[in-house]
Amino acid sequence: MQTRRLFMPVIVLVLLLSVGRLARAEDEPGRWAFEPPRDEFRADALLDLRSLNEAVAGQSGFVRVGADGQFVLGNGQPVRFWSCDCDLGREKPWAPKPLSPTKTEPDLAHGARFLAKRGINMVRIGFDANPSPKQAATDINTAQRDWFWRVVAAMKKEGIYTTICPYWSVPTKFGKDWGIPGGSAQSALGLLFFDPTLQKDYKAWMKALYTEKNPYTGIPLSQDPSVAIIQIQNEDSLLFWTFGSIKGEQKKNLGKRFAEWTLKKYGTMDAALNKWGQQKIEGDDPAEGVLGFINIYEMTLPRKEGPRTVRLDDQTEFITETDHEFYRMMGDYLRKDLGCKPLLNACNWRTASPEFLSDCERWSYTPLPVDAINRYYTGLHTGKNNGWAIQPGDQFTSPSILLDPAPFPISLKQTAGRPILITESAWVLPNDHASEGPFLISAYSSLTGVASYYWFASGDDEWTQPQSANGYMPNSQRLWTFANPDMLGNFPAAALLFRKGYVKSGETVVNEQRSLEDLWQRRAPLISEEGGFDPNRDTGNLSPRSSVKTPVNPLAFLAGRVEVTFGGDPAKSKVVNLDKLIDDPNKTVHSITDEITLNYDKGFCTLNSPKAQGVTAFFKNQQSFPLKDVEITSGNDYGAVLVVAMDEQPLARSRKVLVQVGTQCRPTGWKQSPRQIPVKEGTFDGFVVDNVGHAPWQVVRADATILVKNRALTHATVLDMNGDAAGNVPLEKTPEGVRFKFPEAAMYVVLQ
Repeated sequence: MQTRRLFMPVIVLVLLLSVGRLARAEDEPGRWAFEPPRDEFRADALLDLRSLNEAVAGQSGFVRVGADGQFVLGNGQPVRFWSCDCDLGREKPWAPKPLSPTKTEPDLAHGARFLAKRGINMVRIGFDANPSPKQAATDINTAQRDWFWRVVAAMKKEGIYTTICPYWSVPTKFGKDWGIPGGSAQSALGLLFFDPTLQKDYKAWMKALYTEKNPYTGIPLSQDPSVAIIQIQNEDSLLFWTFGSIKGEQKKNLGKRFAEWTLKKYGTMDAALNKWGQQKIEGDDPAEGVLGFINIYEMTLPRKEGPRTVRLDDQTEFITETDHEFYRMMGDYLRKDLGCKPLLNACNWRTASPEFLSDCERWSYTPLPVDAINRYYTGLHTGKNNGWAIQPGDQFTSPSILLDPAPFPISLKQTAGRPILITESAWVLPNDHASEGPFLISAYSSLTGVASYYWFASGDDEWTQPQSANGYMPNSQRLWTFANPDMLGNFPAAALLFRKGYVKSGETVVNEQRSLEDLWQRRAPLISEEGGFDPNRDTGNLSPRSSVKTPVNPLAFLAGRVEVTFGGDPAKSKVVNLDKLIDDPNKTVHSITDEITLNYDKGFCTLNSPKAQGVTAFFKNQQSFPLKDVEITSGNDYGAVLVVAMDEQPLARSRKVLVQVGTQCRPTGWKQSPRQIPVKEGTFDGFVVDNVGHAPWQVVRADATILVKNRALTHATVLDMNGDAAGNVPLEKTPEGVRFKFPEAAMYVVLQ
């Protein structure tokens, strides 16, 4: 009885709140309240990309890497993956469930269908296959495994493949009786590469995960062709700053391995020490067969010849080979011992130096056929919980790739002949320019051959409205989500053109041949990627800009494919004439295919291919964009417009065309004020959060006029956010085709 009395006020509160939320939210000035009805997946929907997927994922066999280094289905058909990270239906005991009358338990089957409808054909799930510290060392987290099983089964039914990443060292905690050298209090970072006890436990977890029958499909994950890729682990490397977190007994054990490696190379320890100038560093104990390590910071500095540098070269080679050997060993275990048939990826992390160590990292992945990296796009964000929440008083900047393309996540130096994935990324909130994301990712991935970009992340079965970051903290927002109008709302046209191959793949504009000796000696490359930034893992406030000026202009990443060949002859490196593609004075980059142009002065990117055309722009700087078959005029300050054929015909002849317009969104009641933000990297123009607001999103009303040069089009239908017809749009016939004013409170129009 006492318990029931305690719950009565809560029930009354829930009912009152539920009644209050029945009314539609008011539109804010210049915006419309984003409250789409729950998708019923109507058969007559005018926009539903589920048909792009197979009836059942893996129906023709396992995904493979084709001769051109790109993915193919089991039947040999080329495939492109529009991907996301998925937390749908996952139990998180550390995150209390919020008391919310509008929030229901996510429906896994519904969420899978929802994603497929919007173009998703690959999801990534991950972490926590390892047991809790209270379990035995070789046990598996059965609750997490059951979730893995359920997700794979649900996605498979909707033609969606799965990438599985079962382990992340950052949250891993050891049990006191696990027998891990160094004890249970230490960080797990870096240890999996060399600690035999942890490796033995890891193999036990993998055996239990991949070889036991999935009760929801009837086959183990190792034999399920809907499982496309297995990642060995998430975000760890001995070449990252966390190398310094290896302490005590573990560091000594690694030092023993280094000493053994050194003896094989030089024959005697004296010979090695002589080569190194007899300089003794902390941790050296040659008599005990132990060598210390120079601080990884010195591995990030420009090369200075001398005996200490020779030791740094050997240290770099040893560390990289340690990573490489671990991935080779684990690949053999998964393939030969467990019989795992999906493709394998080593990891997805970066290094302490994008200039001097990133090529070492990518080389360490080469025992397995797929490469990957995690790389978010984010601005400055300061605040107490800036790694995971947005709160009043936080300060932030809102950058755009259109004005500063250097941090573009898919500007990657790809290993020749190998697919590369970005397995976590997004325009991290509170960025106000996320509508450009799907447009740019789709266009430039098509151009450069980046195999897939995984949008991070969603645990909701439809849209993620503004909400508490951790389930109970008031006045905060979630940072790491794509399921808002800016990003997910702009998926359909972007996914369609990417998956259908409407944008040409460009030829290689840079092929850098690198000898392994150059890697160990950390010679500056011809071109290097930007460093990423994670507020939870990096010091400072922003990704540091490189002070190393490489011979090749890094804007080459926007012109075509940039790749590296390991073990090659540096004298045979090839670079096309970039002067025709990169116009530095006018801040313009043209793709080698002549289909994409980025102007980072005015802030726009145009796409001009036969079947897909559009622009993402700061329209306040230039309102009109005449393209080959489309003319776009917008009075919005900023946005993204894509016009894409839905019947695989050129736009000039297509009988069904999707027009998609994205603008900007903020929570209802959101308030921000201009602010100069002083941090150690400098002072930046930005904003302070005055009020984080609440659900629903408020979307800036579209102000766009579209001309399509196709006289066969006679009818225009505005769609709701579920792709269902919501009314007719007046069409004006012109001598060239049809013109119409895009509806203000919508994102999709279909022309037929």
